[in-house]
Amino acid sequence: MMMLLLTFLIICSSPTVLGQQEESLFEDDVDLADFDLDIAPRRVPRQVKTILTKETKPHIQELSIKTTIISRYAFTAVYCAMLNRHSAAAEGVFSFQIPAGAYVSNFTMIIGGRVYQSEVRPKQKKVKQENGKARNKESGEASPEQELEVFRMSASIPGRNRAVFLLTYEELLQRRLGRYEHVTSLRPLQLVSRLSLDVTIVDHSPITHLQVLPLRNGRSTNSGSSKTQVKKDPPVTSVIKQEKNICKITFGPNIVQQAKITTNGLLGDFVIRYDVQREMGIGDIQVLNGHFVHYFAPKDLPAVPKNVVFVIDTSASMVGTKIRQTKDALFTILKDLRPGDHFNFISFSNKIKVWQPNRLVPVTPLNIRDAKKFIYMMLPTGGTNIDGGIQTGSDLLREYLSSPDAGPNSVSLIIFMTDGRPTVGEIKPTAILGNTRSAVQEKFCIFTIGMGNDVDYRLLDRMALENCGMMRRIPEDADASAMLKGFYDEIGTPLLSDIRINYTEDSVQYVTQHLFTNYFNGSEIVIAGKLTNDSVESLHVQVTASNNDKNIILETDIPLRNRQIETEKHVNAARVAMASGPKTPASGVTHGLGIALGSIAEDFVERVWGFLSVKDGLRSRLRSQTSKEREDHIKQATNLSLTYNFLTPLTNMVVEKPEVLADGTMAPTPTRPPSSGDAVSTVNELPSDAEDEEPQRDNKKSSSQNLSLGNKIGKVERRPDKKSITVSKTSADGDPHFVVEFPMSKLTVCFNINGEPGHILRLVSDHKNSGVTVNGKLIGAPAPPGSHKKQRTYFSTITIVVDLPKRAYIEVTPKKVILDGRDRMVLPCHSTVSVDSGVLSVSIVGKSNVTVTVGGNVMFVILLHQYKNPASYQRDHLGFYIGNSKGLSHQCHGLLGQFLYEEVGLAELPAEADSEPSPVLKVKERSVPVVKKNRRIFSGTQNVDCWFARNNAAKLIDGQYEDYLMSHMFDTGDWPHGTNTA
Repeated sequence: MMMLLLTFLIICSSPTVLGQQEESLFEDDVDLADFDLDIAPRRVPRQVKTILTKETKPHIQELSIKTTIISRYAFTAVYCAMLNRHSAAAEGVFSFQIPAGAYVSNFTMIIGGRVYQSEVRPKQKKVKQENGKARNKESGEASPEQELEVFRMSASIPGRNRAVFLLTYEELLQRRLGRYEHVTSLRPLQLVSRLSLDVTIVDHSPITHLQVLPLRNGRSTNSGSSKTQVKKDPPVTSVIKQEKNICKITFGPNIVQQAKITTNGLLGDFVIRYDVQREMGIGDIQVLNGHFVHYFAPKDLPAVPKNVVFVIDTSASMVGTKIRQTKDALFTILKDLRPGDHFNFISFSNKIKVWQPNRLVPVTPLNIRDAKKFIYMMLPTGGTNIDGGIQTGSDLLREYLSSPDAGPNSVSLIIFMTDGRPTVGEIKPTAILGNTRSAVQEKFCIFTIGMGNDVDYRLLDRMALENCGMMRRIPEDADASAMLKGFYDEIGTPLLSDIRINYTEDSVQYVTQHLFTNYFNGSEIVIAGKLTNDSVESLHVQVTASNNDKNIILETDIPLRNRQIETEKHVNAARVAMASGPKTPASGVTHGLGIALGSIAEDFVERVWGFLSVKDGLRSRLRSQTSKEREDHIKQATNLSLTYNFLTPLTNMVVEKPEVLADGTMAPTPTRPPSSGDAVSTVNELPSDAEDEEPQRDNKKSSSQNLSLGNKIGKVERRPDKKSITVSKTSADGDPHFVVEFPMSKLTVCFNINGEPGHILRLVSDHKNSGVTVNGKLIGAPAPPGSHKKQRTYFSTITIVVDLPKRAYIEVTPKKVILDGRDRMVLPCHSTVSVDSGVLSVSIVGKSNVTVTVGGNVMFVILLHQYKNPASYQRDHLGFYIGNSKGLSHQCHGLLGQFLYEEVGLAELPAEADSEPSPVLKVKERSVPVVKKNRRIFSGTQNVDCWFARNNAAKLIDGQYEDYLMSHMFDTGDWPHGTNTA
């Protein structure tokens, strides 16, 4: 998926593409006369020159950030080019803050003209214990306690050379207080020669309430703050263009404008808030490539009465600003309580104090006045009895709910706030969690708030997750009063309770969380899943919930094909918007990243599903009560993280670092026989025998990691000895070049398919008989120098779907194999491993090939073409070979399948004047002109003489090229003419 981004990275990092020679870069970064200084031309402020000339670390020439938000799912690509002006090597540190809820999905470095691509691997417990936080930071992780996570990677840059870093991350924007908020951190830690930020928002619904805030410095405010900044103007140089469903925001201060904001490079957060227009009913459902996403955010409903107990830490550490800000927030919250609500206050330190013992009181002027007195008299002293505070609050709320005063459909919750760890009473986190579960009894929710750096955030997070709540962190230097009030505003107006969202049972699978305890005003429920049946016309959706004394039922039938068409139009609009805009020297990189992100966005619905599924797995892991349950959730979340290349708490991101010699130059590439992971001179040639390659440095480490993964996923066998497999010549490999062997006719025929990137081709179709379908997805690449073609296409993904006896599939990419049979597992392609999963079995020869066997009498071999340091025109890709077709029926079809049981003949057309006889191929009573060619197959190890059919195999294949295009990778639809035969 990330190869298109990598292409733009390689191209854009070339000095000639930027319109400069490498030598001129040194001069241009010091001479700032070309920038608009708002003063006399050709004059540079002395202080800016001084700052730049005093820099000893590599200078950031360009920092380009491109974000695409398509239906609230944000893809962000960060491009950073650093220049080492000095003759000696210097360490370049790439550091970028990402939102805490986002996942990094790719990281790439280009140093000295060499590409270093990251790889996501399962995290090993031993590595975590030995290396701790330093390992996490180096692998791009941050402590879960941080509000913003910092991705950090350092590398040595040779003297008078430059490095390029590309980071991509993804997040699903959460709706809070009726707004989505997208935050981009602009903290490069130095002045940047070319700084640009481009954000494109495309939504299925009309965009409303768009707001670009001033740069937000520090961490004193957040999206939930009730206090707003006085200055409302967007940052200088911001350009906002808004249409009905599309918004584009750009920000590009030159180096002097940056210096006017700050000279240390800490510009702050660029914050965008917006919402979309909503209609009453079931919500917005979008369908794309076999997946769906459902956004549900009802409006105009009456508020449900709530029963709330505030449990407030008054230990000695709260003295001073913390207790003052807490009191200010509570005074404000008291004003927002509604007449139908009931409430109480508890303070805890060494002692537990209850404002109104044994009851919750209604909201009346007298009770509000008395509550203010209790809050005012709270004095910090003593230790922190977290367990005592929670137990007292739970007992109070539980007893009230069992009394006749409690409303039947009211929402009950505890808001718990602390600034420390447990020091009094029960201090073991596991015991506190167990006591809390026993006290709550699933009758109400606990929302936890931590203040400062001394809090056990893992304890608060688990306490909230296990009891249908959520946790918020208030940084040490934050405006606690505003953040407390903001958090209360998010949960202070419940509209629905006991929400259940159901879909047609036999039409969906792997649906993310669809049962919710509460829905609060201004928030949003998002659900995603897979569609199991492509031929179903509609999907029935039913929502049931409670609102005060009413039970609400909403249901409708969603026309899937219409929604698929609408979503495709939506995605196309996003691609056009991202690729548009004026091209300037400073925007070339950003323009390229926009095109690349537009390609990635084609699968945004599936990636939303993957993102939410990982989140669900991580939450379920924390809620697990047994070790087996915990391991199952870890396995599920890990496999999904690997599938979508997400850096999560269960994975590490590994990247090879360049070696720089003592004289500041790059170490030469090790001389060894090329492996299947290395680039070679000919695009379609890769060495076939990986046993001849010398061991790589990290083989030992990789082996242990793969063994651990194998032990987790079930019946996995290691087969270190490679077997020779007899494979027919019938194949689709390379650009892609198709070869068909006709043994009975003793002929071999070949043809090319000139497809488009993103097209999905039907290779084999026999789902009504053997149940087997094979589809392949094309990826694009620029043609190599001197080629007559403008671009080439290769197979980036091959999916084998089996419908009999039960539906299962195998998805193969150059990096991993996804097997979804009896169990779902992800296998890395760099290891040698075999897996048997019912009717499907997979055997991987590391970095060489994947053999898939279906039912013992159908076998496919998929060659892995990988490049360690690819040129700009090279792509990791796959080759597809049919090894055994005995289990496929005579009605089999597809670009390859239609020829399995055919016989062909060769004839010659009579020669015309001054010409030789022309050979023609007789296929199904059709005459196809052919010429003699030679093809190399099996990674260039075999030469095949074949008769070549031109013009995209016109007349050779049934129908036209378009008849073999599929809507998605799991499409098993019939041959468009009604049957599998011609």
